[in-house]
Amino acid sequence: MREALAIEVDTSLPAERVIRVLEQVVAWCGRPKAIRLDNGPEFLADRFATWCQERQITLRYIQPGKPNQNAFIERFNRTYRHEVLDAYVFESLDQVRDITAQWLQEYNEERPHDALARVPPATYRAQLVTAGTSPLKLSP
Repeated sequence: MREALAIEVDTSLPAERVIRVLEQVVAWCGRPKAIRLDNGPEFLADRFATWCQERQITLRYIQPGKPNQNAFIERFNRTYRHEVLDAYVFESLDQVRDITAQWLQEYNEERPHDALARVPPATYRAQLVTAGTSPLKLSP
């Protein structure tokens, strides 16, 4: 759907931190059926795999060295890197978090997306909810 649900900023992201963010996203959007992800250590950790298994979330790992198998997120990461990470000289992690929060709000609520009939993701989601076809409530 093109909506960015969360960006976590820190110097490292252990599995427990990823789980905490995913719990917040699940509370807001519902449980996904599957997650496509790379082979980062935070995603390979037993604790993360167990958390997903307990929630019946299928993990779909891309092949190592094949980022094109997750092209959407690679494009999103490039956009975020270009518009935020490479655009500023940061003085603190809090500053990165603040600018990221502003960018996420613009990305989701103001920026039209070609794939969504030239409306922002939040507007598109609201239209789907009104029509009774919300893509965010994937499973009970």
